[in-house]
Amino acid sequence: MVSSVIRQLRIVGLVEGVSFLALLGVAMPLKYLAGMPGAVRVVGMIHGVLFLIYLLAIAHAQLTIRWPPSRAFTLFVASLVPFGTFLTEPRLRREQRFALAEEQGTR
Repeated sequence: MVSSVIRQLRIVGLVEGVSFLALLGVAMPLKYLAGMPGAVRVVGMIHGVLFLIYLLAIAHAQLTIRWPPSRAFTLFVASLVPFGTFLTEPRLRREQRFALAEEQGTR
């Protein structure tokens, strides 16, 4: 169960990170360099929804795994920084592997 919660968090984090980079690297230049404000509207809405889903995934992981509040706060702060979710991904992957090994070892 713990490994699947971490897996969900990893996937949502990666997708949210890509949407943030798309907003900053594609939509914003289109708005300011090409005069296409619609790009920010669309990509911004998608990113906003994904960001909220990511926050819910952090909360779900916090409650399920019983992480200390500092762990959830670190993941939240990382989501505010470009590439932040990508930087937290390797540690989450290790935690998922460890949790999966524990789950399989108890069967």
